[in-house]
Amino acid sequence: MAFVWFILAAAVTVFAAIKLSNYADVLSTKTAMGGLLVGTLLLAGATSLPEVTTSVSAVLIDNPDIAIGNVVGSNMFNLFIFACFDLAYRRHHLLELAGRNHLYTAGTGLVLMAVTYLSLLFRPEWEVFGVGLDSILLVVLYAIGISVVGRVSKSGAAAPSVTEPDETVVSDEDDGITVRRAVIGFSLAALLIMGAGTVLSIMGDRIAVITGLGSSFVGSFLIAATTSLPEAVSVFVALRAKNVNLALGSILGSNMFNILIIFLSDLFYREGPVLSVADPSHQITALVVMVLSVIILVALARKKTVSHASYMVPSILIIIGYIVASYLMFRG
Repeated sequence: MAFVWFILAAAVTVFAAIKLSNYADVLSTKTAMGGLLVGTLLLAGATSLPEVTTSVSAVLIDNPDIAIGNVVGSNMFNLFIFACFDLAYRRHHLLELAGRNHLYTAGTGLVLMAVTYLSLLFRPEWEVFGVGLDSILLVVLYAIGISVVGRVSKSGAAAPSVTEPDETVVSDEDDGITVRRAVIGFSLAALLIMGAGTVLSIMGDRIAVITGLGSSFVGSFLIAATTSLPEAVSVFVALRAKNVNLALGSILGSNMFNILIIFLSDLFYREGPVLSVADPSHQITALVVMVLSVIILVALARKKTVSHASYMVPSILIIIGYIVASYLMFRG
């Protein structure tokens, strides 16, 4: 039954993510926020709710490895998601169409993951009221990063458009949806995703026991991939709506927001700083996320490419990195 409930929770997550993305597109086009800010804040935070409930539920059942594996694994899977879509839309060069302001979001995500990696490596046990100082530092750095993104987004250009790789697709799902209706629908979909995330964590813990794969692998890949389904759906829906900045912002913003989940997990974990007790194997995943983040930064910062082949190199490297990390984690 654990597998059945896991699949049902994943299906609910996908359904809610579709609604979230549609309402987010309405908010990005009918308000002054724009695709970058809506993607980085609202959509990224909402699509990360499964990670929130999964990680917090994991530490409450005394399984911190699922909590940490879910966070760093989700960040790696998010970059893998965008790389796959980038290859599918390779003729349109999505990273060249996206606003340069995404460099700030990607850079903040890299810094946050670097701090996480160092904490996993050196395992500091300094804490304040049971919460690790490294977790508190992550919150401070996130707040600084969001502040910078909020300022630069006000001067950012409008989101460019993109068509489907094989045919033009025009989404009419948002026609007639008011801002008020979008806010209400967005909130309800977010609550639905939270509930599904709790089920995913509990069933994932049982699957780890049943299969013998271990909490680190199950958290980093099975649960991380499943809780990242909202990000995958949001990117697909955003690209169908021809909103590149919303698509990329949801991925990079989600990677930033996911790091906050470490702090939330630390609040509920009472056996010391959560990063200090996590399995050393998570260092591999965190290091790979850092490398993939650098690749995204370089791809965003480089000049326009002259051919599709040269443009695809960063996304191909990201996919290879994800496959290699999966293999290393599976081998233990």
